[in-house]
Amino acid sequence: MSTIFARIIAGEIPCHKIWEDDRFFAFLDINPVQHGMTLIIPKEEIDNSFDMPDELYCDFLKIAKKLYEPIRRAAGSERVGLVIEGLDVPHAHIKMIPISKPGDLDQSNAKPATPEALTAMAEQIRGNL
Repeated sequence: MSTIFARIIAGEIPCHKIWEDDRFFAFLDINPVQHGMTLIIPKEEIDNSFDMPDELYCDFLKIAKKLYEPIRRAAGSERVGLVIEGLDVPHAHIKMIPISKPGDLDQSNAKPATPEALTAMAEQIRGNL
């Protein structure tokens, strides 16, 4: 069974794409903890991040490093926190959350973003790449 992330990669579900290559895909979360929250996923359906081959896992983190500054600048945050917990969707993913204080990572603060806000943020992040 394909996950919602696999359906996003396939274009079956629309998203606000930030970046992609032949192995990874990054897009904005529609229910962000903080404005600019970005998800990075491997295109291969792997449930647990720690089941990835070492090279793929290292490249997964390199993508987060590449997107860190463009996200931070677009969101106007002090930093960008990374969360790799794998509980929401059975498809490995990194949550990149713009933060300026410890409470900014509290995932209970997630709320829907408007399509307009997502479009504007995606354009800003892509413009910072």
